[in-house]
Amino acid sequence: MNTAGKLSAYGAALVLVAGGAWAIGTAVGPVTGEAGTRGPEEATHGDSHSGTVAETAHPDQPAGLASSRGGYTLTPTSTMLTAGTTNQFAFRITGPDGRAVTAFDVEHDKRMHLIVVRRDTAGFRHVHPEMAADGTWTVPLDVADAGSYRAFADFTPAGGEATTLGVDLAAAGDFQPRTYQPSRVAQVDGYEVRLDGDLAPGGTSKVTATVTKDGHDVTDLQPYLGAYGHLVALREGDLAYLHVHPDGSPGDGKTQPGPAVTFYAEAPSAGTYRLFLDFQHDGTVRTAEFTVPTVPALPTGSTAPSGSTAGTAPADPGAGHGHGHGPEGASR
Repeated sequence: MNTAGKLSAYGAALVLVAGGAWAIGTAVGPVTGEAGTRGPEEATHGDSHSGTVAETAHPDQPAGLASSRGGYTLTPTSTMLTAGTTNQFAFRITGPDGRAVTAFDVEHDKRMHLIVVRRDTAGFRHVHPEMAADGTWTVPLDVADAGSYRAFADFTPAGGEATTLGVDLAAAGDFQPRTYQPSRVAQVDGYEVRLDGDLAPGGTSKVTATVTKDGHDVTDLQPYLGAYGHLVALREGDLAYLHVHPDGSPGDGKTQPGPAVTFYAEAPSAGTYRLFLDFQHDGTVRTAEFTVPTVPALPTGSTAPSGSTAGTAPADPGAGHGHGHGPEGASR
């Protein structure tokens, strides 16, 4: 056989092999599996969490580390702040369709919680923006010092899941970083607040804040955002966001208005956390700050030693928690 004839025969053989493979593949159908191509039932799954890069790449990522998650995106009109003055900060939350979301559920008395803190955890602010009809949220925001800030939008789209998104902001000027040593006692406006209990990574931890003034227990704390205290925790370094709430609520017949307010929190990893407790007394909201390293995680199935609260959970996991982030961060 000459060269041309040999090439023609080889091409015909390739056609037969390819055709056979196509036939076999058609008979078997698409391959599905954890790491394989999704089948029709998966491709048409309509939940708001599928198909996003953040959810696919980092399903267990703590809250607040991304500006987009589950199809929702935090978009500020400007990422620049002016230190030493009050800024009119504005932003939108866009949904899976790219349009501004205008329907939000009320959580802890508000439809939107905005937390702003400098990257070194100085200058903590917890404010509540107002939304215009077009979905634009605005709030007066004062930042005392220059530096890089992180803004967290904490919200629940109507009928959806609790979501926390984060974005970086910048205030130009001379940046003077601050560091914080471990501390469990805070002094603010004549009040002393002590934090007891440990944070254990990967489990539920019980912490209790006790409020006193002039050496006397404060037993008439006032409700703030539907509770006697509101606690935010941020992991030093990347500012992973935990949003925890107390066990119980005002008017439930068992929760006392001080001096102790108990919280249940879930730290996603070992490290040091900055905790910010908002509490209201005599008509004024004040913020107590703490710096708490985690303790070693308890082995699976073990219990905390007597006198320790790390790793223990409330008898009723849903009591006083509102809604939770699950693997994103912590119960809120």
